[in-house]
Amino acid sequence: MILYHGSNLEIKQPSLQYSRSSLDFGSGFYTTTDLQQAKKWANRVVHLRKIGEPTVSVFETDDALWNSLLTLCFESADSAWLQTVVAYRRLQLPDIQADVISGPIADDRTVDVINQYIAGTYPEHIALELLLPMRFQDQWALKTEKALAAVAWKETIKV
Repeated sequence: MILYHGSNLEIKQPSLQYSRSSLDFGSGFYTTTDLQQAKKWANRVVHLRKIGEPTVSVFETDDALWNSLLTLCFESADSAWLQTVVAYRRLQLPDIQADVISGPIADDRTVDVINQYIAGTYPEHIALELLLPMRFQDQWALKTEKALAAVAWKETIKV
């Protein structure tokens, strides 16, 4: 599998050191299988940090190592996904034992709905109804050193 990581600099050796715990799936090295999404991330990081240039680092999984990882995969923006994203964003870190968590991205388009749900404005079923028509990109949070060891840098793309 090919995974892309958008940033303001080239990354050949992924690290968990710079990760934030308030992201969708908590601390981890975040990637996607969608090159266009990674390019958007790269541009956004440069815009926010005001340094560097939009860069996508491309990684390839080692199938033997990757298949040995404990992976939690959310296939859609369902109740379990919503509860997990909300818990991590509230820093109420769920007890999830996984090397990798994958699922839809709660991005700029979805953040308003999720924030309204967190604030109690929307009950869960309304939040999920509002999220249903949105076209979600995927994200893969590599959460452990074992997961990082299962990917190898392949190339860098300047956006």
